[in-house]
Amino acid sequence: MASGTFAEFQAQALAEGFDEVLERSWPADAVLDAHTHPFAVKARVVRGEMWLTVGDDTRHLKVGDSFELARDVAHAERYGNIGATYWVARRN
Repeated sequence: MASGTFAEFQAQALAEGFDEVLERSWPADAVLDAHTHPFAVKARVVRGEMWLTVGDDTRHLKVGDSFELARDVAHAERYGNIGATYWVARRN
């Protein structure tokens, strides 16, 4: 179970210097091939599951798990059979 509320996640992220905080949801079995973002991210999975691949490392993330990515880091995403929702903070 994810700990805390979205408001708590948002307040913490803003205090850490992130400037945008939102909730993202992905449909079942969605796949995003390797890509980058022009911002750093810190996120926490709050529903479903996903696999995050950076280089040769793939992490299976479930509810309550968190991940961070620096700006411009190539990664791929794959979502489980019910999709996934995560809270994400972006540092633009």
